[in-house]
Amino acid sequence: MSDNRDLQQRIQRIGTLVSEIESIADPSLRASTRKLVQLLMEFHGAGLDRALEIVARTGGSGMELIHELGRDPLVSSLLLLYGLHPDDLPTRVTRAVAQVQTRVQRNGGQVELLGIENGVVRLHMSLTGHTCASTAASLHATVEDAIYEAAPDVTSIIVEGLAGKPAGGFISLDTLLESRPPVSVISGPTLGRASSSARGNTGLEPSRAV
Repeated sequence: MSDNRDLQQRIQRIGTLVSEIESIADPSLRASTRKLVQLLMEFHGAGLDRALEIVARTGGSGMELIHELGRDPLVSSLLLLYGLHPDDLPTRVTRAVAQVQTRVQRNGGQVELLGIENGVVRLHMSLTGHTCASTAASLHATVEDAIYEAAPDVTSIIVEGLAGKPAGGFISLDTLLESRPPVSVISGPTLGRASSSARGNTGLEPSRAV
């Protein structure tokens, strides 16, 4: 998980630097800096969109590769940022819970996905009577880490069935970038775009095609 935590720290640093743009005293310099960020976003977004188009043209193997890219934590965050992730939020969260279920069961617990609404994930975790508090905290953190790794655009996670609330290890992508300056991304073909709800959770809404 160390690489994932490092990724979250980098995203947090980006969010901090972007928010600092608004504190620039010189209006002209502030406007130029915001424009630079916007142009970079447009350029990167258009390039990623075109890359996915090219990969998809290879057929079934290309689409498999796109979905594999969507499961990589770093690439997934970029695709989410530009509204290009091949899987919507519920799909990614459901898959993450299923993947971590075996580890939870091995340590005497069960985890169930209760629902997802407005980016908030609700889970229920139950543990055997002999499970110690430290194990419960560890399992809680494991489940949260797995979900945030697969879906950094989740706004929060509510876990029912456990006493107390261990601190989570991740900060959501939406929270980290909510202070960004307005940006727009050149939208190409709709290949691989996430659902509208998933795009909304990233907090960076691509512009309409230009």
